[in-house]
Amino acid sequence: MRTKHTFSTLFLVQSSKAINSEAPLYARITVNGKRIDISLKRKIPLHLWDSAKKKARGNSREARQINQYLAQVQTQLFQCYQDLKFKGELITAKLIKEIYLGEDENSKTLQNILEYHTSKTENTFASGTVRNFGVTERYIKKFLNKHLNTTDVYLNKLDYKFICDFENFLHSYWPKGHPKAMGNNTIMKHIQRLRKMVTLAFHLEWIDKDPFVRWKPTYEKTDRPYLTENELSNIESYQFSIERLERVKDLFVFSCYTGIAYIDLMNLTKNNILKGIDGNDWIFTNRQKTKSSVKVPLLEKAQYLINKYQDHPMCQITETLFPNITNEKVNFYLKEIANAVGLKKNLTFHMARHTFATTVTLSNGVPIETVSKLLGHSKIASTQIYARVIERKVSDDMQKLKEQLLKAKSNSDKVNHKL
Repeated sequence: MRTKHTFSTLFLVQSSKAINSEAPLYARITVNGKRIDISLKRKIPLHLWDSAKKKARGNSREARQINQYLAQVQTQLFQCYQDLKFKGELITAKLIKEIYLGEDENSKTLQNILEYHTSKTENTFASGTVRNFGVTERYIKKFLNKHLNTTDVYLNKLDYKFICDFENFLHSYWPKGHPKAMGNNTIMKHIQRLRKMVTLAFHLEWIDKDPFVRWKPTYEKTDRPYLTENELSNIESYQFSIERLERVKDLFVFSCYTGIAYIDLMNLTKNNILKGIDGNDWIFTNRQKTKSSVKVPLLEKAQYLINKYQDHPMCQITETLFPNITNEKVNFYLKEIANAVGLKKNLTFHMARHTFATTVTLSNGVPIETVSKLLGHSKIASTQIYARVIERKVSDDMQKLKEQLLKAKSNSDKVNHKL
């Protein structure tokens, strides 16, 4: 095997491509007699170019800047050559060009990591999570196309500016069919998904540095809507003459008394009802979203709804506890339900989970640690986002404090009276 190489670089201009007396600059690499040209994406006035010395002539500011740039390019090209030589790899002019431009076979692109992430997670993530990543990927591709006028970029070209530009793009983008532009928190979610994919590339050693190292998400605090005790009671007691609305109402109420999410509720069967530690019926299941186990004792109202549908024809076919219905239809019918009972809130199925956490459990004195277990959260912090201590609970706690302070004052007065 040949171990010695001849290597040289020189610079030239393409005068045939000159426009307004300015011609593009090129670097020519020659290795073992074979050469290749690299466009430097820079132009020089023809009168400044010294074709004999292969550099800008004179001592003007422009000439000095051009020559300084050419010296940097020459140093970088020589370093690419030296790196290949040090590694004992085959050295060619084409390979040196690819390395200099960041286009060698070991350079991965953003599209590469998007595809790898999809293949890695499509069978492990919940369908909703996979769908959300798909939406983010489509926004990334739109950004590349509209903002950078390209379909792909090398991962080693990603930097803090790329992230900021993507964020600005999302802020200005109005999704087709949406009533308004994306909110700040939605944008942060998309960038966090991009971050997860780029971090995966970093761990795979496809890139040498993490471009997100200085980026911090900025979430706006939002209220998690839930139903008050009165609102929940109004929905429970309302009798719908339309069977589909009555059925959706029952599904919603069941979630209010169990905290079970829509997708997990649709998958419940008789096999999920087992005797708990207290000898009563519990629901044992796993959250599809996080794969975490959930064990929920059945409250009387939840048990009543299970009994109500045990002989339903649709349940007999699917062998599920409740008739199946799509999430889109559930949320559509909940709007009709809200109108019927005079509820002004934007009623969604996920609101049932918030209602369970606040109105049904926390406001009735259930400790947040217990609520966290019932919701299938791995961290208390997650529960604190979903659930809140409502005003009545605050009032009850403050009333207890007042009584304790009055009792303490009374005891103190008695002691002083005796003295």
